[in-house]
Amino acid sequence: MKRIGVTGHRHIPSEALEEIRAGLRSLLCGHDGSLEVLSSLAVGADQLFAAIALECGASLTVVIPSGDYETGFAEPGELARYQGLKGQAAQEVRMDFPHATDEAYYAAGAYIADNCDRLVAVWDGRPARGLGGTGDIVQYARSLGKSVTVVWCDGVRRP
Repeated sequence: MKRIGVTGHRHIPSEALEEIRAGLRSLLCGHDGSLEVLSSLAVGADQLFAAIALECGASLTVVIPSGDYETGFAEPGELARYQGLKGQAAQEVRMDFPHATDEAYYAAGAYIADNCDRLVAVWDGRPARGLGGTGDIVQYARSLGKSVTVVWCDGVRRP
């Protein structure tokens, strides 16, 4: 079974969304053999990746950074979307952090990098804005010798 993990930005600029969606679809659909994907289901890239992977018939493993992770879904509809995707997961892994902190996010991202064959990064190439951000997880995965595929729209920066 092939295992693909994701790291990515919470805010994807609207002008990049269709190109990113197409890039993820081409990576996830039409795989020979079984595919398992790993995601923390954060708003933005993580949820987009998971939804496309499920549409393509992949098995989803959710990596939950903390005991209070759900409290971070504050905007209308965010929690429902998270719970809907989580409800379709074949497996759930919980990090041993009671509260959502940068360390918890880093631990979840590192777990995903440690346990995948390839990491997909929905990433503008810029440094992380806090510990556990996309740039940190890409750097960590590369330090392990993992294959990292960056999906982004050239010339577009996240807000």
